[in-house]
Amino acid sequence: MRNHAILPSSHLKQARLQLVEYGIAPAPGIDDRIAQSWQRSLSAGLFPVGRVECDDNLSSSNLQHARHFNHELISHSEPVIEYLFEQVRHSHSMVILADAQGVLMHTMGDLDFLNKADRVALKCGATWAENQRGTNAIGTAVAEANEIEIHGAEHYLEHNEFLTCAAAPILSAQGKLMGILDISGDHRSRHPHTLGLVSTAAQMIENSMVLSACQHQIIVQLHPRAEGLGSVAQSVLAFSEDGWLTGANRKGLALLKLQYKDIAATCWSDLFETEFQQILSFHQRAVIRPETLRTKDGGMLFAQVHSHSLARQALSTNTKAAPATPISPTTNEDAQWLAASERARKVIDKAIPLLVTGESGVGKELFAQATHRASLRRNKPFVAVNCAAIPEHLIEAELFGYVAGAFTGATKQGAQGRLREAQGGTLFLDEIGDMPLGLQTRLLRVLQERQVTPLGSSTPVAVDFNLICATHQNLKNSIAAGRFREDLFYRINGLTVCLPALRARTDFEFLCGRLLQEFAPDSDLHIAPDLLSAMKTFHWPGNLRQLSHALRAAVALRDDDQRCISWEHLADDLVAELQVPTAQKAAATIVSDNAGEPQELSLHARSMKAIRQALANANGNVSAAARELGISRQTLYRKLQET
Repeated sequence: MRNHAILPSSHLKQARLQLVEYGIAPAPGIDDRIAQSWQRSLSAGLFPVGRVECDDNLSSSNLQHARHFNHELISHSEPVIEYLFEQVRHSHSMVILADAQGVLMHTMGDLDFLNKADRVALKCGATWAENQRGTNAIGTAVAEANEIEIHGAEHYLEHNEFLTCAAAPILSAQGKLMGILDISGDHRSRHPHTLGLVSTAAQMIENSMVLSACQHQIIVQLHPRAEGLGSVAQSVLAFSEDGWLTGANRKGLALLKLQYKDIAATCWSDLFETEFQQILSFHQRAVIRPETLRTKDGGMLFAQVHSHSLARQALSTNTKAAPATPISPTTNEDAQWLAASERARKVIDKAIPLLVTGESGVGKELFAQATHRASLRRNKPFVAVNCAAIPEHLIEAELFGYVAGAFTGATKQGAQGRLREAQGGTLFLDEIGDMPLGLQTRLLRVLQERQVTPLGSSTPVAVDFNLICATHQNLKNSIAAGRFREDLFYRINGLTVCLPALRARTDFEFLCGRLLQEFAPDSDLHIAPDLLSAMKTFHWPGNLRQLSHALRAAVALRDDDQRCISWEHLADDLVAELQVPTAQKAAATIVSDNAGEPQELSLHARSMKAIRQALANANGNVSAAARELGISRQTLYRKLQET
């Protein structure tokens, strides 16, 4: 919906009064969506005149929790909000990001207007759902999942009439409402282009989120003109490796005359004349120019294809659900990784839970995603939960969900929980060893009974998913120390596969080449021989994650005409470590066999040496050390406490 005609304030007030007092439907001249929103506001028990006391505003701590739940939305939105605010600065207005329930998550505005906005609780933590604040752009956009402008007396509550607001929804790749972007200002400064501006900004956020969420799929960017590829106007589609549509932005659906319900029910051959494998092989030949595609209805589009992260290609095997074949000794990929992948693919569809072990940063989640894509449930959700990254007081609600009113700050709609979101697909529990003992008991019951009971409810709900867990810890040691339940261990350990550390892999040069292709696909980069030699003998405590960060930074630091990555493109601390003589590095990472220590102690000692080195490099800064190691700060603190 674009800007509609704005009627005089007196006319709107009269129509609203007749609706409230006499039940008379608004006159035909009033926009239908405004009239319907007024009716919903009236049905919610709201009266236009007088101050409405709203008790749903979040406390500071609950707002922090809500922001945690909406971290992805906020992180993708903040750069766009800053850009958008620069466009409307000094216009007596503010830019607002709300979550899917209409709770304000982030605001930025002119100081003179912020003081006015504060009087009507237009601030972070306030709930602007329609049933709380009546007709308003944020709440009505939430109710309809569509863009809308609400000006002056179109607001249902009289004390909001000084506002003019334009809001647009932000949708996920599967059409789920993620949040609302809004510009609100003084009604006297209304501009007819505001709705278009906020709608374009919301599309920028949406495109960013779609590309991020689908980065492990095959992404196809489309536009009728080659110059439109990469712009905010482009269409974005995501496909599984066997050609099924798994996600899209709204422009992509509109371009191909699809709806969100068509996702997962539409394959490539339903849409295009060109063979899917032809497009993939075209991309794999590293041809960067746009390809032309002919649609089934005879249209011609320009396309740019990006297979799921090239780094992920280097970590995963062919994901078609085909019988296992012997591993070729001439393959570019590491034999241990390939063997683990083959074993996982053989059991994933046989209701056998998979436990993936390995050091932090070796690619356990990448492995789990590749295994999911090779399963019969590939077109169902893959839901990943990092048990170490969620605050302990939130993890129960995050996993099991909750009903409305289950706890202070719970949304009125309740929450499904990650276990139920994985219904029919794959649940991936990363860092399972960090799960609190009390929740281990609840998880064990879910896995035994295949039912989950949300917080605040006594009614169990059936669940069905493949289970993959991962940890860098020795869970048997954790069991002995009383930190992990033995019965849960045997429930999640149907098959254990151990992924090799980067220093133990045989395909280091192959991985580097794949990463460079991903970070600079059109540059044909290579690494200087002396640097590559030093990198091959480095112990890489952060494993593939650390290597990826190092090469991404190196690519960014090079000049556009440079094709060789050399020492000058690396971070100073990494250069210092790489230049340590090989014998000295070996002494720093390997415990002597003559020490007579068990293998577990040797690994622990090596881990602690790497931690101490990272802390020294970072001058004691724990956050910086954790980034260098490729682990979370919480994990680093825990490891330090274990010494």
